Amino acid sequence: MPNPGISVCMIVKNEEELIERCLKSVHDLAKEIIIVDTGSTDGTVALCHKYGAYVYSYQWNDHFAEARNFGLTKAKGDWILWLDADEELESGKSEELLRTVSNTKAAMLLLPVFNYYGDSLPVKKDQVYLYYQPRLFRNHEGIRFINRIHESPELPRHLQSKDNIGTLEIPVHHYGYLKEMTERKNKSRRNLQLLMKELKNTDHSPWIEYHLASEFYRKEDYQTAFSYINQSILGFLKLSSMPPAILYRLKYDILLKTGSHEGAWPGIEKALLLYPDYVDLHFMKGLILYQKGEYPSALAAFEKCLQLGEKHEKYLITKGAGSFKANHYKHLCLQKIKNSPLK
Repeated sequence: MPNPGISVCMIVKNEEELIERCLKSVHDLAKEIIIVDTGSTDGTVALCHKYGAYVYSYQWNDHFAEARNFGLTKAKGDWILWLDADEELESGKSEELLRTVSNTKAAMLLLPVFNYYGDSLPVKKDQVYLYYQPRLFRNHEGIRFINRIHESPELPRHLQSKDNIGTLEIPVHHYGYLKEMTERKNKSRRNLQLLMKELKNTDHSPWIEYHLASEFYRKEDYQTAFSYINQSILGFLKLSSMPPAILYRLKYDILLKTGSHEGAWPGIEKALLLYPDYVDLHFMKGLILYQKGEYPSALAAFEKCLQLGEKHEKYLITKGAGSFKANHYKHLCLQKIKNSPLK
């Protein structure tokens, strides 16, 4: 199969412990590998050269999108696949990927990203969040990254239509949220610094408060996280925009983590009116009702989870929310109902 020209683009700094796994996963796929190095002092650059990558030095300026866009100026391929050093493309999928980009009419393709959590490698396959992200897009079409942190590629105005966004079921495995990784690189401190800098901009996006809430959630500072998530929801409402589902997911996750079941009920019902097909919200509803001792209602919620399943491209999905975790609680509910003196 002729290679349509895939440029793999990455920004890196001191990634020698992880980057070889990533480079191996794309070496036979890429027409070229573009590495933007922001100041490595370990063996990262040597490993990149080992895999034939083009390495460009870049003065870090606290702006991920600008660093990625610098890499795009060096890429000559027809398509851009962007990754991080703590990720890898699922093996054995090169032909499928090349065939898809050769035939699609879309300008951008969403890939499922498996975000693993837990302590360290090797990962546990049931400790993962699934989220579809735009990881492949056409080069030379004016597509550029936006946002200082949690950057993403944005279609230019002339390409902004649903027909220009497709899906490719080839997973990207992301290990950067493992506790071992975040502590080693002190990611939380870096992220909070950049987010606080962005927060000072008077016209900043409400996504900034969401990402701040996520950072404090990972630090188990749930009170601060809850404050920021509510600010984020309010920020979207002030823009006359419906708050994204992921905000409500984090809000009710925080309430569950802090045992605030009364505070979560019946508010989660309002979130489900907005997003009735979001399996994570139904799962949280089931947990809230289970903790309140309302087992028949909890049972109905978990059965709804099993009905919805876990393939929803527009949502962040917790693995198990529409399968084994929901089934586990379903059986617990049935047991509670069976043993109830009121049956």
